[in-house]
Amino acid sequence: MHLARLRLRDFRNYSRLDAEFTPGFHVFLGDNAQGKTNLLESIYLLATLRSFRGVGGGQMIRHGAPGYFVGGTVVGERPADIRAWWSLRERRLTANGTPVRRLGDYLGLLRAVVFCTEDLQLIRGPGKGRRRFLDLLLSQTDSGYLPILLRYTQALKARNALLKQPRVDEDQLAAFTVELITLGTRIIEARRNLVPQILPLARLAHRRIAADTDGLNLEYAPNVRGDYTVALAQSRSRERALRTTVVGPHRDDLTLLVNDRPADLFGSEGQKRTVAVALKIAQAEFLTRIHGQPPVLLIDDVMGELDARRRAGLLPLLQQVHQATGQVFMTCTEENWPRELSDRLVRWEVRDGTVSRVGSTPRSTVSVPSATPSTPVPAPTPPAAG
Repeated sequence: MHLARLRLRDFRNYSRLDAEFTPGFHVFLGDNAQGKTNLLESIYLLATLRSFRGVGGGQMIRHGAPGYFVGGTVVGERPADIRAWWSLRERRLTANGTPVRRLGDYLGLLRAVVFCTEDLQLIRGPGKGRRRFLDLLLSQTDSGYLPILLRYTQALKARNALLKQPRVDEDQLAAFTVELITLGTRIIEARRNLVPQILPLARLAHRRIAADTDGLNLEYAPNVRGDYTVALAQSRSRERALRTTVVGPHRDDLTLLVNDRPADLFGSEGQKRTVAVALKIAQAEFLTRIHGQPPVLLIDDVMGELDARRRAGLLPLLQQVHQATGQVFMTCTEENWPRELSDRLVRWEVRDGTVSRVGSTPRSTVSVPSATPSTPVPAPTPPAAG
């Protein structure tokens, strides 16, 4: 799988961009604030319909523009021409010219794993980020998981709306409670089964990066530890007082331990970064194992932030992608780009929202054709994951 073409219009600091990419290693070079990370963000957006920076669509619109367009041509087992338009008034998403109406039909057209500074929030941030990590991985590897997660989220919102009413309709509350239990039980089971599968991959990656100096463990921490029905019944008084559902997988967590101690409380910054990179390597390798080909890797200036040992721990994954004719996009400055990969890199210069290949005739940006379908189609909502 690889991204063969990327088209942007009014996205971040890009007025118009039309660039073509081959499989292999691509490095975007340039000073800070030129638009390197914006390119990775647009690719990740095509893959997940989310920004890895944790911002909404309005913040990705170029200043003064009504909306943004992001398009891509994906070459893989499911070739796809993807077009997404976002504005404050309307949102449209198509794949191969057909409006996308279900997120489950879309996820997987382009699989991507990002390595970025924001990954540290997996360790020191709230449980929402760790739930999203599990949910995205399950959504990309289990076709039945995402519909269950979305139905659970809808039932949870409806149940919470009832609890906020001055007088709660007990019959409706009971109906949503049954649905919550049915769907939530399946979510808990899927998450519980996933963690033992990614744990060996994370441990191996962690050993490579930490040089066997630290031990890593992952423990699924479900909010419901016994019978879900009993737990909900026992929480009834708290629900009424707080006017929200206080028990369920929407409050699950993933405990990250370094040397049997919580990484967020006792880990050094270096240890936290090592755990974050190990989790992302495990994510990429798990996707490769399930689908038989690696995802597109997006590495946002991580090489420059890692010491030599931690950089070396990431290289086996890059070698794996190279052998499978996969694709890697990295952002760097001239001072910190990975010269150990210099014989394989395609270098691109990024300057003030323009991109040109180094060592070739600069590619001029062109106007992006309209992606407007005949009837506006709302873009599906990505997984809430907590």
